[in-house]
Amino acid sequence: MTSETRHNSDTERAIRLRKLKFRSWHRGVKEMDLILGHFADTTLDSLSDAELDTYEKLIEVEDTSLYNWFTGRENVPPEHDHELFARIKTFNHMKGPLGPR
Repeated sequence: MTSETRHNSDTERAIRLRKLKFRSWHRGVKEMDLILGHFADTTLDSLSDAELDTYEKLIEVEDTSLYNWFTGRENVPPEHDHELFARIKTFNHMKGPLGPR
């Protein structure tokens, strides 16, 4: 990979991350802003491209459904019941993964 190709790839990833973080914080339902926004700020940079694809599909879901899945009011459909969903659900949204240290 040339340095120019790597730079373009890094730039595209940075743009993608900014868009995902923005979308995570601007959901329309404040509770989902907090859940996804804090997770995005803390975790998205470390995710692989495949995990970002999964996250992107997940945040396309309507807020009410997502909130009900995260709170256990509704069962998570199989296509969204994955490791990344579990990570978001167990994430301490005010302090980061695993809570205070």
